[in-house]
Amino acid sequence: MQAIATAKRLGAVVCGYDVRPAVKEQVESVGGKFIMLDVQSGDSEDKGGYARAMDETFYKRQRELLTDVIRKQDIVITTAAVPGQKAPILVTAEMAEAMPPGSVIVDIAAERGGNCELTRAGETFVHNGVTIMGPVNLPSALPRDASQLYSSNVSTFLKLMLQKGEVVINTEDQIIAETLVTHGGSVVNSRIQQLLSRTESQVVTS
Repeated sequence: MQAIATAKRLGAVVCGYDVRPAVKEQVESVGGKFIMLDVQSGDSEDKGGYARAMDETFYKRQRELLTDVIRKQDIVITTAAVPGQKAPILVTAEMAEAMPPGSVIVDIAAERGGNCELTRAGETFVHNGVTIMGPVNLPSALPRDASQLYSSNVSTFLKLMLQKGEVVINTEDQIIAETLVTHGGSVVNSRIQQLLSRTESQVVTS
């Protein structure tokens, strides 16, 4: 959202895309144009607001439709990530090569495998006239701002759990419920439960 807002203030024509329909209003609220693709996203968002991993049929159709969109862009910034899983490939080598010479792809998901097929984590290189950036550990590049943001979020979160000087775990609160991993001796976070069950299944079958 900040990338869209900043680019808009600098005079760029900005478009945004996400598999979650709810993001359309967010993109438009900061001056961007939301890209609508003729692809069935279905249940693309979990109850915590994060994107769900979709099947390969969905991603194949998505890549086909995004090709025409991406070849018209000068800069593409990708940020798609699914908690606990490898980042989905959204920009294929063919799509990157279709962009005009001098274009730039900034793959923020590089640490999780990257959204661009050509991304190399931690490297910046030129492919067919297109600069591809795969930055990793971005918070360390802006330590002061990252620390301020992190400390502010932690302080706000702790205040939410403090009532008259006592820590109260209110599982009815959406923020607390979605960040709570264990409670009462059990794993209560649904995403962690899924990862654990998947790991246990792999151990059993192997």
